[in-house]
Amino acid sequence: MDITDFYDTFFEEAEELLADMERYLLELDVDEPDTEHLNAIFRAAHSIKGGAGTFGFDVLQKTTHLFENLLDHTRKGELKLRRDIVDTFLETKDMLSDQLDAYRNGDEPDQEAFERICKTLQQIALEEIGRDLDGGAAPVPAPEPEPEPATPSEGAGGAGRRIVTLLNVGEKDRQLLVEELGQLGEVVTHGGDEACYEITLASTIDSDDIEAVMCFIVDADQVKIRDAENGQASEVAPAKSEPAAKAAEPAKPVEPARPSAAAKPAGDAKTAKVKAKAKGGGESTSIRVSVDKVDQIINLVGELIITQSMLDQTVSELEGAADSALLNGMSLLQRNARDLQESVMSIRMIPMDFVFSRFPRVVRETAAKLGKEIELTTEGESTELDKSLTERIIDPLTHLVRNSLDHGIEPPEVREAAGKPRTGKLVLSAKHQGGNIIIEVIDDGAGLDRDRLLAKARENGLPVADTMSDDEVWQLIFAPGFSTAKAVTDVSGRGVGMDVVKRNIQGMGGHVQIMSTPGAGTTIRIVLPLTLAILDGMSIKVGNEMFILPLSAVLESLQPAKEDLYAMAGDDVVLKVRDEYLPVVAVHEALDVPNAKTELTETIAVIVQGEGRRYALLVDDLVGQQQVVVKNLETNYRKVPGVSAATILGDGSVALILDITGLHRLSRAKKEDRRPERGWQTLEADTDKVLEI
Repeated sequence: MDITDFYDTFFEEAEELLADMERYLLELDVDEPDTEHLNAIFRAAHSIKGGAGTFGFDVLQKTTHLFENLLDHTRKGELKLRRDIVDTFLETKDMLSDQLDAYRNGDEPDQEAFERICKTLQQIALEEIGRDLDGGAAPVPAPEPEPEPATPSEGAGGAGRRIVTLLNVGEKDRQLLVEELGQLGEVVTHGGDEACYEITLASTIDSDDIEAVMCFIVDADQVKIRDAENGQASEVAPAKSEPAAKAAEPAKPVEPARPSAAAKPAGDAKTAKVKAKAKGGGESTSIRVSVDKVDQIINLVGELIITQSMLDQTVSELEGAADSALLNGMSLLQRNARDLQESVMSIRMIPMDFVFSRFPRVVRETAAKLGKEIELTTEGESTELDKSLTERIIDPLTHLVRNSLDHGIEPPEVREAAGKPRTGKLVLSAKHQGGNIIIEVIDDGAGLDRDRLLAKARENGLPVADTMSDDEVWQLIFAPGFSTAKAVTDVSGRGVGMDVVKRNIQGMGGHVQIMSTPGAGTTIRIVLPLTLAILDGMSIKVGNEMFILPLSAVLESLQPAKEDLYAMAGDDVVLKVRDEYLPVVAVHEALDVPNAKTELTETIAVIVQGEGRRYALLVDDLVGQQQVVVKNLETNYRKVPGVSAATILGDGSVALILDITGLHRLSRAKKEDRRPERGWQTLEADTDKVLEI
């Protein structure tokens, strides 16, 4: 068996360990660092080092070896933490991530960067504790893994022999383990059967590093290690143990202290090198599955739902009384198909902590650049969202956070002069609301300045008016090239980004809302569907064509009355709904649908919302609400203006899912092409109001 078969497992577990390492580093109080956090950071580095040595990732092994030694001096109290030292630790973590990515891609890590970080770590050790980390040896490119001194307190037996017992391990895994243990020393004897197989190893490597090798190949409860001289056993125990196991870890005379597997704190299961596998009598509680495989299953379930809808419609159209057994069977199939769909969709749902965990680092570094004091709070980390959306929301959310830090929260002295605490507060929250997830970026800064935004908009040539509502004024910050920054900085000020943020969020089927109070702060709310694979929609009919409107965009529907319709200069029409004048979008005109109703009072107006504005869509009929399986139209055909996606109905026909804002833009563009004059038009209505549209 090729050891590269286990690369993916190592890479994924190492990524988890590095993420935990960063989280613990960011939570460290430099004045009174938490001992458990220091131990967890140390164990993460130690685990990665053991795996890197096993797979021959020499640069990664050497870097983590030096980092581990420096961390050991830190947790023993020999190295006093400062902010700049924690910054170096974070830089080292970034370097480890880069090295891991290089090995994952089959490349060699950057040797210059490797030597630089090793030199930095050595320099800290020389200046702070008076000695280097590696016996005075300077780092060299592509170093060979060094054998580590024995640990008497762990019963390692010096350069003596250890007996490794494998329980219920198949032949191929046994053979691979014998080969890999041969890289750590001399395999003196080995033999036995699948139930119990013993390997006698002569090595100076301590038990922890042997454990690290074994647990990338077999489960923790399948391995036992004991010293051949005194018979002392060292069993590879699960990461979670009884609270009593949180004993103080013994210091080692040469190498950093290595906690035995049985002594790992219960609260640090994620940072331990051996994942918790004790539940259910040693059975694993999770499996790693490729996202492509999950997507394939979701697509197949979607096809199953479509087929079930077709059968259901066929049965409903049968003449006469259908067979009761057939009806019962169809009802059961529908229920089971829906349950299967929900279960499969839940596989792709991951907690928002996947997104939020990145921002303590972003806030820390951005606040330092801006000279501000910021306290970050996250809420709703366990709220789940589709994996594809969590990956796509990271960049827009990062820009919004940096924007709040730069433009929203004031410098400490300004806050103090305004009677506020010097430390600004930034909150990231997530919660479910119906079929959507609400993500909010909340700051207690200065808030948005309405007059300044309007002045800047006029300066940029944007069509604005003093009568605009606050919501419309706040939306100006999303205009391309719009910025109120007085100077360009490393963080913002170039007028790029916010328009991309809005466009990306709309591309995910969501929208952005802004609430702001001068002097009190700003809340930016992102509303997203929980998944892009399934959509709650309203079926509408225009002519002989069926379309789907996202149900989240539909506010109400009504029959327009003649007295509520106002013709504008040109072809524009507005509909008065409770003292609000809404632009009318005739779907049949925008999409060139034949045989549709053209008399406005005979149509149905569906009031919808998109990009913070409301529109009245004119359709022929409302068919009903239904869940539909979303098919990407751009991938399967091409991009169609006014259309976001497509679905297959129960009769096998294709229905287009309408894009509200795109439909309005398409309608405007078609009308503009027919007008001799362009620009803003006005109308003096019976209420003596001047409407700007």
